[in-house]
Amino acid sequence: MAQLSSIEWTDATWNPVTGCTKISPGCTHCYAERIALRLQAMEQPRYRNGFKLTLQPDLLEQPLQWKTPKLVFVNSMSDLFHRDVPADFIRRTFEIMGKAHWHVFQILTKRADRLAELAPELSWSPNIWMGVSVENKDYVWRIEHLREVPAVVRFLSVEPLLGPIPQLPLDGIDWVIVGGESGPGARAAKPEWIREIRDRCLTVDIPFFFKQWGGVHKKRQGRTLDGQTWDDMPSFEPLKAKFESRLADAARRGTVSAKRPAGTTLETRIG
Repeated sequence: MAQLSSIEWTDATWNPVTGCTKISPGCTHCYAERIALRLQAMEQPRYRNGFKLTLQPDLLEQPLQWKTPKLVFVNSMSDLFHRDVPADFIRRTFEIMGKAHWHVFQILTKRADRLAELAPELSWSPNIWMGVSVENKDYVWRIEHLREVPAVVRFLSVEPLLGPIPQLPLDGIDWVIVGGESGPGARAAKPEWIREIRDRCLTVDIPFFFKQWGGVHKKRQGRTLDGQTWDDMPSFEPLKAKFESRLADAARRGTVSAKRPAGTTLETRIG
């Protein structure tokens, strides 16, 4: 059975890696760490190491068992591109995603430099969406690395939004998620920071998804902005041509192989 998710922009989570380490301000009040330590206290075997990075190789083929197409968030409890995750394990994860072509996989990392480093070695299939976290203006450099990969959808998770990001770079980006921090010690996101990003997305016709205001009691704060919810997602129909174009462009630049992994299809759909 798939691990169904309450995260608003996905259907399910898949965690072949658990645990992580903190590398930037967005990690300070990490929700995954809180959950992992709680599960460790409950003696859940997969969290026997608490939040220490742990490979879960027996879960690698889990998505192949899920027959109903889903949006799958990869490693909601870790970061696939953490330095301690072996490159071969990352390659195997990508191969499984290619085989499970009826799902769409959403990968999110703060280790954008390692993403760019390993991208040429990975099998990029049209059902893999790749994103980076950008919590404030000091981390927009991650977007430059994201642009180097031929993912059919490149997305930004601007969550937790910890400060204004003037002129957020959106060239080559296909989707933007914004949200405030939630949980104990949550740092408030100001409405003007969020509106600036939303308006920029609307100007350049990029789907904008507002996840939450956050706060200690996030459900009380809701997720409406200026009287409406913002749940825009990338459209699936144009993705075939975009993927072929990005794959060819990456091959010309020598940043990835032009060979598509065996068993994949460009007819990926959800729903």
